[in-house]
Amino acid sequence: MLHRGERVEIFRKSDDEGWQNYMDEFVGVHGIVTDPDTSINDPDALVEVSLVDKGTHRFPQDCIRKLED
Repeated sequence: MLHRGERVEIFRKSDDEGWQNYMDEFVGVHGIVTDPDTSINDPDALVEVSLVDKGTHRFPQDCIRKLED
């Protein structure tokens, strides 16, 4: 489960239907979780991430991984 303030990376394209073609450019970009999903283990919930120099976007959970501090 992701938490607000955690550093993350968009590490791959998602298999989720919530993935949009414009999101392809964000693969490999780092950011900070600003609004985690509120439903524990809900794979359909999107996570809001503020990306470095790319704005804030909502992503499916399967394309996000936590970065080590």
